[in-house]
Amino acid sequence: MAASLVFRLQDRGPELVREVLLERGWEEYDEKEREEEDWNLYWRSTAFRSSEYHNLLPWQRLNHHPKTAGITRKDCLARNLRRMRATVGSSLYDFSPTTFILPNDYTRFLAEYNKLRLTRGPLIYWICKPVDLSRGRGIFIFQDMKHFVYDCSVIVQRYISNPLLISGYKFDLRIYVCVKSFHPLTVYIHQEGLVRFATEKYSLSSLNNPYSHLTNTSINKFGPFYKTEKEQVGPGCKWTMSKFRHFLNSQDVNERLLWQRISNIVTLTLLTIAPSVPSCPNCVELFGFDILIDVKFKPWLLEVNYSPALTLDCPADITVKKGLISDLIDLMNYTMIDSLRQRAYQGQRYKQPCFNTNQPVLLKKKETKFQKQRNRNQSSQTQTLPLLKTLRKPEMNQSQHAFVSNYHRHLPPVELNKIYAARGRIINTTATKIQTDQTLNLILGTHSRTNVSAVNRQTRPALAPRRIDNRSLHVSEVTNHDDTETEAEMELSGETDVSSSIHDISQRGQGLRRPAGSWKLPNIHSGNHRPVRTSMGRTTALNGHHIPPLRVGDFIRTFPFNTATLRASQSHKLDVKIVIQQLHRLTGQLATSDVEVKENKDVGEDFDSLLWGPRDPPLLSQCFKPT
Repeated sequence: MAASLVFRLQDRGPELVREVLLERGWEEYDEKEREEEDWNLYWRSTAFRSSEYHNLLPWQRLNHHPKTAGITRKDCLARNLRRMRATVGSSLYDFSPTTFILPNDYTRFLAEYNKLRLTRGPLIYWICKPVDLSRGRGIFIFQDMKHFVYDCSVIVQRYISNPLLISGYKFDLRIYVCVKSFHPLTVYIHQEGLVRFATEKYSLSSLNNPYSHLTNTSINKFGPFYKTEKEQVGPGCKWTMSKFRHFLNSQDVNERLLWQRISNIVTLTLLTIAPSVPSCPNCVELFGFDILIDVKFKPWLLEVNYSPALTLDCPADITVKKGLISDLIDLMNYTMIDSLRQRAYQGQRYKQPCFNTNQPVLLKKKETKFQKQRNRNQSSQTQTLPLLKTLRKPEMNQSQHAFVSNYHRHLPPVELNKIYAARGRIINTTATKIQTDQTLNLILGTHSRTNVSAVNRQTRPALAPRRIDNRSLHVSEVTNHDDTETEAEMELSGETDVSSSIHDISQRGQGLRRPAGSWKLPNIHSGNHRPVRTSMGRTTALNGHHIPPLRVGDFIRTFPFNTATLRASQSHKLDVKIVIQQLHRLTGQLATSDVEVKENKDVGEDFDSLLWGPRDPPLLSQCFKPT
């Protein structure tokens, strides 16, 4: 049986992630029992150091991309949105209130304040937020400058004083966004989310009442009316997104257009930093986007949370977050070859560069005392495997560069004859096919569910069918800190069949030796499948471009969403202009399309996506006829 996948948590938390991964059969990292690099997933709520990204090994995953503070710090977010408005215009980047970064922008803020006081009178409200705090700490609302006092770096924004209310209570939406990759940009939004309520009725006459104006759970769960039945809101301060959809059904609103506008906010916000984020294919990021809707059903971006909290405060948290984290692990697309790798490449470690496209560098594994003694005893009779770090290829050819740019994680060549010679098992290079099959079975292990006959049947580098249930792919793979307010939970079931993770081991000549550089980690964007238009579609390929899955569990792919954005994202440099043009075109089509979903499956579009938001997301091609 294959070795278990190993997860590593910072300070033994969050507990929800531990619970889910243990249910899936993972093992928790123990530094006393394992080598320093002996783990598959490292999850932490704070940022990783640059060296930790540079030293990533091919089988390791991190839960943060590098350098994303450009949207998770309030001042950086305001600065980047301001830059994009100046660059591409404000027609699309109008989803953030007027913002000033103080103390640098104090003169500009004072001029705007005086201007509005003269033109609109005193009925203008402002909200002040510390740039690097979360969970509602340090936030206050003011109307008169005499009440404005601050002692740290803050942002000051026009307060949205006309929010949409439910039974008189203010609320916002917590949207969970997974960025699978920044190069190419690949974005998923979860169907479920949280609706977070204030626990006292909204009133502009009580600006100092946080339970009336702030929706942070970390504040409202201590309010005097938290457990009180609050008309349509009910007890507590959270709804699920499913319940919010029922509310929208009773409103006179173009629901699909509202969801698309929220999706636009996510994409446009990520575009502000996507070109500057270093490429790190072994990373995935879960963001928490906080969205406020006003009485005109216009969505506004409040902030982006770096580590959405994974605590469970109420039944809505359990309903939403368990499925969220389970789907996130599926989206990481771990395969069982991650756990087999330790046995197949026993004495070798590989350094995966994340900030450039150089070939992986082989590192020497730290030896235990027992291994050192065994090696000394065998040195006189065993030929040891030379360090491959000294073997350097002249340069990568064009196809190898393409592999790297598309996040193919390379493994160096493995000569099984030398490995087994080093272990005292000399393999005759003229062995028969039976001997070769036995050798491969030794690597996979006597209890492995995959044997050599199953491997040899695979003559194309494609994945075997995975077990799929009626909810999600059960494929085990792998600032605004909000880590005590909202959490994600996971339901985990079963481990993936090992046979689905072995892509291709074909015989070339005698034995299993392949040319240098031909061994690769499984490509999570494998392009050898037919395009699948189902909710659980596998990765496909279109004209040489790799298409990420349409849907994984309740994660809906929202970018790229058509052929033009696919090409723009997978070009040498992200073409922001084309992406913005396509977003504007799509939003315009949804605004003028019919309410009924059109049963038109053959629309002539080779690439299709789902419309995120509705309970049963339709294909975009079914929402309108292409122009």
